[in-house]
Amino acid sequence: MTTQPDDLSAAFSHPSGRIFAPVTSIVSPRDDNIDIKISNTEQEKHKDIISVNEEVASLELGNVQPLPEYTSFWQKVYYEYILIDKSSLDVSLKESFLYNRDLKPVEENRRVWSWYNYLYFWLADCFNINTWQVAATGMQLGLNWWQCWLTVWIGYIWAAAYVVLNSRFGTSYHLSFPITVRASFGIYFSLWPVINRIVLAIVWYAVQAWLGAQPVSLMLQAIFGKDLPDRIPNHFGSPNATTYQFMCFFIFWVISVPFVLVAPHNIRHLFTVKAVLIPFAAFGFLIWTLKRSHGNIALGTLNDVAPHGSDFSWVFLRALMSCISNFAALIINAPDFGRFAVSPRSSLIPQLVAIPLFFAITCLIGILVTAAGYEMYGVNYWSPLDVLQKFLETTFTRGTRAGVFLISFVFALAQLGTNISANSLSCGTDMTAIFPRYINIKRGAFFCAAMALCICPWNLMASSSKFTSALGAYAIFLSSIAGVICADYFVIRRGYINMMHLFLSHKNSYYMYDNKYGMNWRALVAYFCGIAPNLPGFINDVSPQNKVSAGARHLYYIGYPVGFGVSAVVYAILAYFFPMRGVPVRNFLKDRGWFQTWAYVEDFEEEWKAEVRKPVLDIEIDPWEDLKGEKKTY
Repeated sequence: MTTQPDDLSAAFSHPSGRIFAPVTSIVSPRDDNIDIKISNTEQEKHKDIISVNEEVASLELGNVQPLPEYTSFWQKVYYEYILIDKSSLDVSLKESFLYNRDLKPVEENRRVWSWYNYLYFWLADCFNINTWQVAATGMQLGLNWWQCWLTVWIGYIWAAAYVVLNSRFGTSYHLSFPITVRASFGIYFSLWPVINRIVLAIVWYAVQAWLGAQPVSLMLQAIFGKDLPDRIPNHFGSPNATTYQFMCFFIFWVISVPFVLVAPHNIRHLFTVKAVLIPFAAFGFLIWTLKRSHGNIALGTLNDVAPHGSDFSWVFLRALMSCISNFAALIINAPDFGRFAVSPRSSLIPQLVAIPLFFAITCLIGILVTAAGYEMYGVNYWSPLDVLQKFLETTFTRGTRAGVFLISFVFALAQLGTNISANSLSCGTDMTAIFPRYINIKRGAFFCAAMALCICPWNLMASSSKFTSALGAYAIFLSSIAGVICADYFVIRRGYINMMHLFLSHKNSYYMYDNKYGMNWRALVAYFCGIAPNLPGFINDVSPQNKVSAGARHLYYIGYPVGFGVSAVVYAILAYFFPMRGVPVRNFLKDRGWFQTWAYVEDFEEEWKAEVRKPVLDIEIDPWEDLKGEKKTY
């Protein structure tokens, strides 16, 4: 039987990617004429590999012979339920890593996020317990309400700029983070930042799920009584959590699982629902709190001693940096949702405006609720949900119970959406880059949720100081990655990317960086240089008994911009003295031009299959010569 290349291409270009699996590799170098000979014995041997989905098959059914049943139950389990990408069965692990269904460029029919979807996304994301606690952290450090709000505005404007910068690559070329990072770190060394983000996403998923336990607790108390935590015996054995709290955590975790399994381009509907409910809950909570406090709020510092002089400056900076650190994951994740934009501007202005505006409004509500709660109860509450808890304890009426239940429900929904967008989705996307044969985005997201049960988030969230430490630790590692990516894309490459080379490991691929390891050593050096200044302060923050200088502690307080800036500058310097292939300008300090394009990817899969068979890529002309004198943009 001889199969023509067009027929083979049709089989593998189908969106399902599960229709037909070849006996011979589709990505091995070979002649244009591909002969696939299957004897009766071979057909019996590979019957568990070849399958046809009659509803979606792009091949004529007459071209595929019906195959016998599986020889064992375990064969069926493996090929039908464990194996994800059957088209990669006879493809090497290296080749399946380069390209798979979840990491391929997003086609036009899947790019469905318009400008209002990004507005809904950030409106939904801004309203969560974590954001309110970030705002209250400034008040815990001694700032008054307006000083704290000023840090929020500055911090989130800064964070919005980082998000827009990092999403530009993914938006223009319709690629996710695991692929975009290949351009700067190298085809194979890109696994390091990917693994880095997987670990951090799992840890932070657990933290966010633990925060989601509190609104669940409030809903249960509103139904079953405010003494419910006391009626459930505590056998948990931890000073930072009880059996009842763990039960609430587990309830939130179980309810989250079905939403974690929603496809990423469809998850926008959750954010739309969340965005509709949020304003009612947020402003309703604020009005209710102000009514109970008779309009009185604490205008000054809520601590016994207000910071002054240089102490005030560093407290102000710490509060500001906590806002940026709160965005550390979303900054890196930006390409994951930027790739679904319907147009270049869909993800630009909406994000630049929506992030500081929505987060500032949300934080103001949290700040005012905390200030009003202090006026009523004389306690500087770190979490506004503590104020809601106090409502139940002091006034356990039907109206109070209903109000607490409804507001807590929206808080739980908000926490769910944030956990998906910032953690489970990014973890799932990253894991498809490592184990594409067995893991897709859904399985990776579920793995993230499952591993969250193994973390102890109640210890990280025991106090505001530990919470700030967790944010700082999270930020210093991701900031260096973001710095390298931005320097490479905006300074060195000026928006020019050869998409085909991102999915190829040929020795002359631009992003193999002329070595068999596919590693850009410039990125490695810049990454560690970005982390190094923050390490002494980080060690002291985690283990206070290890004393460091005041300067090292202060440097750690501004860890994200330090890590981002140092890694970006070091990378640019190294790229200047040790130039790379595949860049559109010879001297990025003198040469001008911007070469970003809105990529057309509808035929990308067929083009990739043609290129991957070649032992050596055809590179006739250097990008600098090809693009000389041009300024490609949109």
